Amino acid sequence: MKIVISIIRIVVGVLFIFSGLIKANDPTGLSYKMQEFFEVWGLHFLNDYTLAFALIMNAFEIVAGVAVLLGWRMKTFSWLLLLLIIFFTFLTGYALFSGKIKTCGCFGDCIPLTAKQSFIKDLILLLLIVVIFIARHAITPLFKNVVSTSIVALTILFCIISQWYVLKHLPVVDCLAYKTGNDIIEKMKIPEGAVSDSFAIKFKYRKAGKEVVFDSDHFPDDFDENTYTFVDRVQELIRPGTATAPINDFILYGDSGEDTTLAILNQPGYYVMLFTKDANQAETGWTKNAASVAAACFEKKIPFFIVTATTEAARNQLPNVQNVQYLKCDATVIKTAGRVNPTYFIMKQATVQGKYANVDYEKAIKLIAASQ
Repeated sequence: MKIVISIIRIVVGVLFIFSGLIKANDPTGLSYKMQEFFEVWGLHFLNDYTLAFALIMNAFEIVAGVAVLLGWRMKTFSWLLLLLIIFFTFLTGYALFSGKIKTCGCFGDCIPLTAKQSFIKDLILLLLIVVIFIARHAITPLFKNVVSTSIVALTILFCIISQWYVLKHLPVVDCLAYKTGNDIIEKMKIPEGAVSDSFAIKFKYRKAGKEVVFDSDHFPDDFDENTYTFVDRVQELIRPGTATAPINDFILYGDSGEDTTLAILNQPGYYVMLFTKDANQAETGWTKNAASVAAACFEKKIPFFIVTATTEAARNQLPNVQNVQYLKCDATVIKTAGRVNPTYFIMKQATVQGKYANVDYEKAIKLIAASQ
């Protein structure tokens, strides 16, 4: 029985450490996933705290995994693990059975799992942790208390430093569709052989104070524009597709509101895009850094674009900087493409040559200087 318990501890400990490390690589991504749940539940007031929740949860997963492997304070951690896995199972179960959340983010963007896969994983983990919980009194520590405590303390320190680093410098391992080396246009295409979502267009009218919905093949026999008042056109999903494009919502708008996405991505040679979802919330000193990058682009005759959801705010903060063109883009798309506000993309046609956080702008300048 001791061997079985030891194997279960290794499996649970390694899984928790692995899960925590993957999410700690991109805590901002986990915070966005939490916001998705809070939006569905109507808990909008918690959105400002999701990053703090993500940092704590990632650290706890890693520390709990280490504690299980060490057999350190198992009476306490067996309770904490049991409560945590019950909570995770509730989340994945909600995502699966409600259909309101497509993925749970259990392993971040690096290993995307469907809601069903996540729920099954958590059910298995729940069973394993229940076994650990029952046998918690029989588990003996691997090392003396001072050694185990030191290892756990070092683990906490590692969690703090590593998550601080990626929040400032972008994830160490970029698992996003916008990572260096990817062709954005190619990522906007649905995988070969996949079937797209099928939609039906329906029309919503009002007659005698009541709303009536019908499609183009089923107009009411008594339809008359004098008695039916048009309300809206509704797009209804009738058959989900088998796959979606990794990037399906990337649209760049020019000053007059025109879609300039393909024109920008297909331009020859190098260019730079600075992504900032909200110029008013960008990191301190970003304007000075952006001015330096713009000057480097000007010297190499490379176009420099600022892609933002707040074009006017960006213009106001860079009033005297030349060689800057402004493009409008959805804030959700921007925060997906670049985890740090702002993030520099060095592009060659549609391919990402390099991604750099605001604090690493000098690396962006070096790549620009080396471009041909």
